[in-house]
Amino acid sequence: MKKITISLLFTLVLGYTHLLVAKDKLPNIIVVLADDIGTGDISAYRRLHFDKVILETPNIDKLAEEGVMFTNAHSPAALCATSRYSIMTGNYNYRSPFPWGVWSGYAKSAFTPDQLTLGRVMQQAGYHTGFIGKWHLGTDFAQKNNPNEVYVLRRGKKPNTEVDISKIKGGGPSQNGFDYNFTLPSGIQNEPYAAYENDVFFPLKEDSKVRFIDKEFMEKKGAVLDKKEGLGDSNWDPHVIGPLLASKAVEFIGKNSNQKKPFLMYYCAQAVHTPHTPPTELNGIKIAGTTPSAHMDMIKELDVQISMMVAELKKQGIYENTVFIFTSDNGGLHTDGDTWNSHHEPSSIFRGFKNSPYEGGHRVPMIVSWPKSIKGNWSTEAPAIGTDILATIADIGNSEIKEGQALDSYSLLPVLKKEKQTTRKTYIIQGGSAWEGMITEDGWKLILQFDKKDKTNKTRIPVALFNLNDNLREKDSGNYIDDPKYKDKLDYLVRQYNELRDGGKPTGSAHLK
Repeated sequence: MKKITISLLFTLVLGYTHLLVAKDKLPNIIVVLADDIGTGDISAYRRLHFDKVILETPNIDKLAEEGVMFTNAHSPAALCATSRYSIMTGNYNYRSPFPWGVWSGYAKSAFTPDQLTLGRVMQQAGYHTGFIGKWHLGTDFAQKNNPNEVYVLRRGKKPNTEVDISKIKGGGPSQNGFDYNFTLPSGIQNEPYAAYENDVFFPLKEDSKVRFIDKEFMEKKGAVLDKKEGLGDSNWDPHVIGPLLASKAVEFIGKNSNQKKPFLMYYCAQAVHTPHTPPTELNGIKIAGTTPSAHMDMIKELDVQISMMVAELKKQGIYENTVFIFTSDNGGLHTDGDTWNSHHEPSSIFRGFKNSPYEGGHRVPMIVSWPKSIKGNWSTEAPAIGTDILATIADIGNSEIKEGQALDSYSLLPVLKKEKQTTRKTYIIQGGSAWEGMITEDGWKLILQFDKKDKTNKTRIPVALFNLNDNLREKDSGNYIDDPKYKDKLDYLVRQYNELRDGGKPTGSAHLK
């Protein structure tokens, strides 16, 4: 009897211990980076400024209802690859070896082997990490006739044909902190026109082989060749890529739910980058031709992709303890006539679009949901930048950020939990291919024009000064750049920008303690 009692007591204690472990289990984390989505593309954000909604995004809106909506969120740059470097590392892009670069699938990687990334910071926290989608941060492939040598990108009009695209040799997700990856080196818009699973060429159909993808090939697929002709999968069709990525995301969630390790999934959608090639349907929902434009069809597709991930999380019983972060790599697109004629404004009320130094170029949606630990259905004006994602998930996963890493990443967890902590008051955004730099402090924004010919990046001419507190639309009538009343403010912000950029001083919360 005594043995039974002791045995029963041991079982009860062990069971209670398992309950405590389950209760305190670290959350799974999903980061979704949309491509070229502006605040005006998401209906929850549009309603902040307009009564009429042209396109509903009910599934993304649901995340906002169950989470926190940042209404003063920004991409680190107004252009794709520059933003993606900063989001991945927690560093402003001027710290990278290619401060203005947009990296093709064959370009040299900007990462060093010891650099902290979203993947590495969660690996060191004991997470299983996965990357799915558009990489666009440089990848190494072998030369076709010399497998031991890395192919050197040929820029200009001449095609890159002497490259072996059968596998990623280096510089991709596998080499930068991700245990699993399903990768498009250049998204849907550039060479190589192929997908890779764990670095190996993923045939889109059984008879897939490598062939040259040109303008005529894409036209037969009902698509426009967005960038350069080059090598790719003989069955390449951008219409099917979104559904493929979404299915891989659902598969990753299913395989890695309720395991010993929590997971991080970094999902970089193809939507809504050009070419605008929505699928006929996704998850049983008709997509193509169901909105006023192909651009808006792809927004709808993105919303359905989100619904598929959420549904799988709920099916696995892990939705409540999953952190879901949704944002974009830059502001909205200056889109087609059909979109404009419908009065759908991708940038909402903000001036400018992708590649612009104005707010529309870098104002983005950012939604964070974590039902188990964060009270939802509220919004905040606290400044948030894509660089902050790394420190935030590191904070959530109890992962350490060491000196010299993630220098510009500010944990948003205190904001999400409504804890008393001073939020950042100064932040830097990088422009697009027109070479601008922007600094904002307490709502005052300075735009500087760089000289492309000056390789030192020291030539910086102030061109605009706005007080966003009363001129959020950046009207030229409120540009104080030549107003002597604001010369002290102008000089101060110029000095701040130069000191931050040239001094190498960290701005992230992990380095301000």
